[in-house]
Amino acid sequence: MEFLLDTVNLEEIKKGIEYMPIVGITSNPSIVKKSAPEDFFDHMRKVRHIIGKERTLHVQVTATKAEDMIKEAERICKEIDEDVYIKVPTSLEGIKAMKILKQKGFHITATAIYTTMQAYMALEAGAEYLAPYCNRIANLGGDYRELIENVAFKINTEGYQCKILAASFHALSQVEDALNAGTQSVTVPYSILETIFKNPNINKAVTDFNNDWFSVYDEDILNLK
Repeated sequence: MEFLLDTVNLEEIKKGIEYMPIVGITSNPSIVKKSAPEDFFDHMRKVRHIIGKERTLHVQVTATKAEDMIKEAERICKEIDEDVYIKVPTSLEGIKAMKILKQKGFHITATAIYTTMQAYMALEAGAEYLAPYCNRIANLGGDYRELIENVAFKINTEGYQCKILAASFHALSQVEDALNAGTQSVTVPYSILETIFKNPNINKAVTDFNNDWFSVYDEDILNLK
């Protein structure tokens, strides 16, 4: 199970990796727009510096033609580093680009997945991560849980070296549903992950425990100073 942050906000990234078991950062043009860095590549190099090489960094191409996607992928890796996962939309042109990028040794994250057959195509094209858009699928009347279950079964039974990276979440319940359905990874906005710990019962439990403890001991005998 892997948790990634879907953001390029530097403060969110710093806080996320300090407090939570975050293993990577994902971005797309809409995510980048929220931060609107003046120099995109300089900003992404800062992201890499914060997260280190031990975490994955996923950066999306903007081109719509395979040849241009490949050129963008080469530029992204040249400007940031060769370990970047190139996010490629799972379109007809995108599948063509994935096949070529795989042959060239790039890391590939197949994104904008709405159907099981898209995911199967990306698997065969060599993608290492598959990103189904859970909330968007639900808004269209689809069942992202069924998609995840089907693709996870295919990965496990046929030995693909690939992980599902569920994305596009509106609420924490969708994240939990995706994980329970079998996704190996999720990429989630910091604001949604933070809600895990905003349950008032957590603070109440801690307060009750402390009150009980200090009703017996006048000072904190567990303090190791």
